[in-house]
Amino acid sequence: MTDDGFEILGTIPRNEIDVVQVRKGNYYKIDVIDIRWFKDGQISRKGIRLNREEAKYLLNILRRELDD
Repeated sequence: MTDDGFEILGTIPRNEIDVVQVRKGNYYKIDVIDIRWFKDGQISRKGIRLNREEAKYLLNILRRELDD
């Protein structure tokens, strides 16, 4: 659990400094999935926060694009 109450689901490293974290949590009483850049361990404003229904749509789009 992070300081802001989100649970880290996974981390995608880009290089020695930059990573993307996929997290879940509650934001203004809405369950969300948060995909956000971190630089040197510090959270960035760059990212996207989706409610669970929106995240399902994103998952379907990514599956369509990435499945061979």
